Amino acid sequence: MTALDLSSPVAVVGTGTMGQGIAQVALVAGHPVRLYDAAPGQARKAADTIGARLDRLVEKERLTADERDAARARLTPVDDLPGLAGCSLVVEAVVERLDVKQELFRALEDVVADDCLLATNTSSLSVTAIGGALRVPGRFVGLHFFNPAPLLPLVEVVSGFATDVTSATRAYETARAWGKTPVACADTPGFIVNRIARPFYAEAFAVYESQGADPATIDAVLRESGGFRMGAFELTDLIGQDVNESVTHSVWQAFFQDVRFQPSLAQRRLVESGRLGRKTGRGWYDHREDAQRPEPHTAEPAEPPAYVVAEGGLGPAAELLDLIRGAGIEVREAEEDNGTRLVLPSGGQLVLADGQTSVEFRDVVYFDLALDYRRATRIALSHAAHTSAATVAQATGLFQALGKKVSVIGDVPGMIVARTVARIIDLAVDAVAKGVATEEDIDTAMRLGVNYPLGPFEWSRRLGRGWAGSLLDELHEVDPSGRYAPSLALYRYACAADQPEDTP
Repeated sequence: MTALDLSSPVAVVGTGTMGQGIAQVALVAGHPVRLYDAAPGQARKAADTIGARLDRLVEKERLTADERDAARARLTPVDDLPGLAGCSLVVEAVVERLDVKQELFRALEDVVADDCLLATNTSSLSVTAIGGALRVPGRFVGLHFFNPAPLLPLVEVVSGFATDVTSATRAYETARAWGKTPVACADTPGFIVNRIARPFYAEAFAVYESQGADPATIDAVLRESGGFRMGAFELTDLIGQDVNESVTHSVWQAFFQDVRFQPSLAQRRLVESGRLGRKTGRGWYDHREDAQRPEPHTAEPAEPPAYVVAEGGLGPAAELLDLIRGAGIEVREAEEDNGTRLVLPSGGQLVLADGQTSVEFRDVVYFDLALDYRRATRIALSHAAHTSAATVAQATGLFQALGKKVSVIGDVPGMIVARTVARIIDLAVDAVAKGVATEEDIDTAMRLGVNYPLGPFEWSRRLGRGWAGSLLDELHEVDPSGRYAPSLALYRYACAADQPEDTP
């Protein structure tokens, strides 16, 4: 099954931001496009707006004047649904209400031919439930574009329970022909991106709610150590706290209030107060004119230790040993391998975040996971109240000697980056095991849909298949609510790495 022929008319119903963006994508690809909106006159206004966007593309030399004129000639606003007769694809981008979408598609079935592909751009509703109201549900798919649709490459092609393979394939190939990067996905709450991204927000909010660190510090650690483009607090301020919380709540409810997807009470209070982020001037941060952005907590300069004793190879943080030597600090090798840690001259230990807390040990400072310890500009440390001041100072000075800013946070098990990445990996592995999507499509979706520096499986291969499960096991010990209980799929995934290929 191939993509729709460029001569095939495409219709977009709903002419808000997403509808206009989808229409522009189809139009620039070469299709005749018809616009419909239930609000009188709105389709014509949208056509004018799209025309102005095409003008800007000419100014930016992304379209020629002739291409713009041809695209404008292919764009037709219509005043009623019968005006969509003869279209080969109809994409809906109306309000996120199941009853409204079902009523719309039932009405469309009386207008278009039975071989017309029907698609919803829903981000939070069940594709199966919307399509369940149709006479021919096999031709119904989800085409979830990301905002702004003309710029962002990812499209989740979602197959409902009744979707025919031929319909899903045609939708997939059409999205690819439009210059997008499609990923195939089964109908599951949140699809790929909104399902697997939940821990990125949830763990940041949980650290804040436990008074482990303030928003500015958590965001800085996620960016400067984790390699994420934005931190969770600044990103949700950009998205809109009400929008982000609504998606979280929808996924949580759809999974029968699974604790792994539990919404944040702190975010709920923010929404209730009307502090929705940039669009209202205040959210986690104050975005009003002349407001000062809070600075992340950064430790004062400390003296580095003269030496460290390496016990084990530091696992995912092994590159630190070369960095420490390069900073002129002696690395002594322990006679016995008692674990994966650095012993400081104070006698205290510096340990990569493993899901445990410093309060469990006599004199331990934890350091957080980094995407790349060479390029990271900030490292988070955590310790208990009884940890010796000398150990904290030496751990701080060590990372400062490597050219890193240091943020000291509370005694948070799994810290910030480590617990976030572990939970993302777990949800990704679980999604593959449940047939939601392939490993490759999940990695593609998370890199393109939310700009993660690595896909979950890319991260897992770098850290080791057993890393996420081990950290979550420890987190589950200290927080047995079920939030951190590793999935059975993750357990099997980790065990598979240890089995020879010919194992029965």
